[in-house]
Amino acid sequence: MSMRLIGSTTSPYVRKVRVVLAEKKLDYQLVVENPWLPGSSVATANPLGKVPCLVIDGQEAVFDSRVIVEYLDTLSPVGKLLPSAGRQRVEVKTWEALADGMLDAAITARLERTWAGRAESERSAAWIERHLGKVDAALAAMSAGLGSKPWCSAGTQLSLADVAVGCALGWLDFRLPEIDWRSRHANLVQLMAKLMQRPSFASTIPSA
Repeated sequence: MSMRLIGSTTSPYVRKVRVVLAEKKLDYQLVVENPWLPGSSVATANPLGKVPCLVIDGQEAVFDSRVIVEYLDTLSPVGKLLPSAGRQRVEVKTWEALADGMLDAAITARLERTWAGRAESERSAAWIERHLGKVDAALAAMSAGLGSKPWCSAGTQLSLADVAVGCALGWLDFRLPEIDWRSRHANLVQLMAKLMQRPSFASTIPSA
């Protein structure tokens, strides 16, 4: 089975998929595309024009990072990242939703500040503050949920919860370094340090 992952090296959602592919030891080709650029071909695979998008020969494309990683976890028994059913699965998926929701808010705030299609007079400081408030609340919830556990979920090994949280924190460091989460949440710092020791994370650090 030949797989191509369409995405950018700066997207935290693409990074989540790349980390999962590495942890699952699945072969794929990364096709670098910026969906913001004129003439991007992303929309030919995903009508929403968003990345990541997984293209498998002879099959319809799969898009949205949460859908993609859930599918990838079924392709190999190596490095199982999602519990098969029950409360543990719900817990891991809720962590993923929290991490992705924090990213949604952070990206919205950054776009409000920086998107070239909007004049300075059209930018809303209140809108930015509202979404950065969601980021702070999500960080506090992550720290409280992690507590003194070695991993985010109740299990004793890496799960999709940790992958999602690590990619979200990495993107904050990359795009919004002024959010000083490290000085406030020591347990998240420890988790991130542990994740960065894994080749899947070390090889996918976002780059412009």
